[in-house]
Amino acid sequence: MPSSRRAAPGAAPTLSPVTRPSTVDLITAELRNAIYSGALRVGTPIREVEMAGQLGVSRGPFREAAQRLVSEGLVVATPGRGLSVRKIGKERIRPLYDARTVVETSAARLAVEHATAEQVAAVRDAHDALARADATHDALQVGAADLNVHWALVAASGNPWLLRWMTTLIVEVRIASFTVSEEYVVRKDAAESHAPLVERLEARDADGLDAAIRANLDDAVTRLLTPEAAGVETLEEPRPLPAPRLDPIDL
Repeated sequence: MPSSRRAAPGAAPTLSPVTRPSTVDLITAELRNAIYSGALRVGTPIREVEMAGQLGVSRGPFREAAQRLVSEGLVVATPGRGLSVRKIGKERIRPLYDARTVVETSAARLAVEHATAEQVAAVRDAHDALARADATHDALQVGAADLNVHWALVAASGNPWLLRWMTTLIVEVRIASFTVSEEYVVRKDAAESHAPLVERLEARDADGLDAAIRANLDDAVTRLLTPEAAGVETLEEPRPLPAPRLDPIDL
């Protein structure tokens, strides 16, 4: 995954680096990463004056960045109440994961056929990072590494539209996880459960990879909707409780 400007743990995956990002680009990435990490919790109001001040930017570019996130569906505008971080409840989990399934299986078949050795190696590297995250027993870190495996797999397809959609979907998955439970929950054996994805890609087995992705995502839906039926050991981490605050960005 391309490194972000500040490469913070749990930062949301981004598209290819911008050579000279504008102030709006930087603010957008900062807000997106804050939503992804949970620093801006679901339902949090986007207070323009306060947050622009925390970031050390003027209100104009902040407002434009916030509107970009509205267009991505990560922030919602409510008449009379302004902007806030989106919530994704249980009734939207299956449609969200249906979209992930379409994007990831489509990308997987392209990756099997067209991915370079370097792109396949990047997926293996992402899985190795997931194994290291497993050892920390930090649910948020494991969850970020888990999603990075899926993001790297879509990146290996070489299709920029699929990658752009996946980048937004990944943040929405984190929003859904923060919305439906008071704790952020991941599988304790995340690396083991993702091994078939990497192995089937390396074997250039399109049908096997398709099946592995579907099984992995079906398991995630079960854990989100009926965790008592998942039948696997999990790690849980309470959602962050401190008041949301953003750090100044370097312009």
